[in-house]
Amino acid sequence: MEELDYYEILQVGRDASGAEIKKAYRKLALKYHPDKNQGDSEAEEKFKLINEAYGVLSDEEKRSIYDRYGKEGLERQGGGFRPGSMDDIMDIFNSMFGGGFSSGRRREGPKYAMDLEIELELDFNEAVFGCSKDVKINYKVPCDSCKGTGAENGEMKLCEYCEGQGRIVMRQGFMTFTQDCPKCHGSGKIIAKKCHVCRGTSYLEREEEVSIEIPAGVDSGNRLRIPARGNRDSRGRRGDLYILFYVREDEHFVREGNNIYIEVPVFFTQCILGETIRIPSLNGELELSLEAGTRDGKQFVFRGEGVADVHTGRKGDLIAQIKMILPKRIDDKQKRLLEELQESFGVESHPHKSTFENAFEKIKSWLKGK
Repeated sequence: MEELDYYEILQVGRDASGAEIKKAYRKLALKYHPDKNQGDSEAEEKFKLINEAYGVLSDEEKRSIYDRYGKEGLERQGGGFRPGSMDDIMDIFNSMFGGGFSSGRRREGPKYAMDLEIELELDFNEAVFGCSKDVKINYKVPCDSCKGTGAENGEMKLCEYCEGQGRIVMRQGFMTFTQDCPKCHGSGKIIAKKCHVCRGTSYLEREEEVSIEIPAGVDSGNRLRIPARGNRDSRGRRGDLYILFYVREDEHFVREGNNIYIEVPVFFTQCILGETIRIPSLNGELELSLEAGTRDGKQFVFRGEGVADVHTGRKGDLIAQIKMILPKRIDDKQKRLLEELQESFGVESHPHKSTFENAFEKIKSWLKGK
């Protein structure tokens, strides 16, 4: 059977630096960790291979031997492989669970996270002004048939991987430390036969409608916590529900933080002559005074006319940006009028002549000298 190359396992090139190898290891170890892939034997096998590959490639001496002689060279040297360093493994566990290593068997509890997160799409105005929503959620409850174990009649058997200890011992040099067994997740026991009701998941799902008040000013990526509306454990306690918001774009307003941008189309004659126009705002209308000679792209700032900050209530600004509109076509009469207007400005109407006059003379002198 052909063995996978360690570099291929970590998805890095053979010239990858130590930092690149470490980054790849952490990413893949998080993805395929057994606690995130319960019951997935393929993910468990990949997790073992990832640790094996990193154990070699993170060690300069072992990596050198592997590069020259392959895995057989390591076995002849008696090097084998070591798991990821303590810092790496602790980083992974902290990322997944918010804590470090356990010193003993894990306390019995639900096999799923207590907190629940859902995504909720909002219209632009709903996010800006706030609103009330009735949201349907599916939350988890322990399966009564197997008492939340996932095993038929609650029957469990000893975990062969850790021999019922609930933890495995790992050595790093002269140091020895433990971590929860990736197979039984620290309990020391595994399912003998899957529950026919929950199919081994240990939980069932219930539907519920939750009424939530969304504060003014939320934006895409913001989260709202609803206490005690998450998943339920065997004691009837519930975790929290987190609402992750996604805000749809608006046809006219563009939001950047608490500021609002709006593009104002203005005909070129309005920019030249100046005019006072009305523009929409979040609170109705605003007057925008164009000075004579207003340029394309000029911005006008209206203080406090933006979105209220979701935490402080302080409002951002409304920024109106001018977009000069030129006529798509002109008739003969309009052309004559424009020509007359241009000529009435005299030399000023041909700025390129005065700008490039010296440049033309300079280029002529250059060409004479060739």
